[in-house]
Amino acid sequence: MNFVALDFETAASKRASACSIALTVVENDQIEAKFYSLINPEMDFNWRNIQVHGITANDVADAPTFPEVWQHISALFETQQLIVAHNATFDNSVLKQTLLRYDLPTFSYPTLDTVKTSRNLYPGFSNYKLNTVCDELNIELTHHHNALDDSIACANILINQDQKFGTDRLKPFIKMQKN
Repeated sequence: MNFVALDFETAASKRASACSIALTVVENDQIEAKFYSLINPEMDFNWRNIQVHGITANDVADAPTFPEVWQHISALFETQQLIVAHNATFDNSVLKQTLLRYDLPTFSYPTLDTVKTSRNLYPGFSNYKLNTVCDELNIELTHHHNALDDSIACANILINQDQKFGTDRLKPFIKMQKN
């Protein structure tokens, strides 16, 4: 399969508060490229979010804003590449709300949620959190809630599923995301 695994971390409960993003590009079930950036969300951080991912306002003080990052990555989304995330509802919402916040063009793209594929293909897991699915499938997840590590883990989950169950079994999970 060819796809891009996406993961965001946010500074606050607002979806338009991205403070880091990671993309893992997969071609023919092989990880070919990785992208990671901190993002200055230009808003205050909530202590709960810091507790989850460890990113603080000081960490992003000199980081680019989302529009600056978007210049470098937007082509991956605008070319109708399959975008994959673990809990895609969250990551797709962060992207949509952040695009709207900065008055950047929105668009549609195909997306797949590895939480949903995992629930369907592995019905016996205790839960379907990223770290649990990785543990069950023996996929390395070095630092959970680090956007790059999470996007790599998500990519490896889908690679595992594609190799074990085949692309035809995964196609029904692909939906169009309208931003």
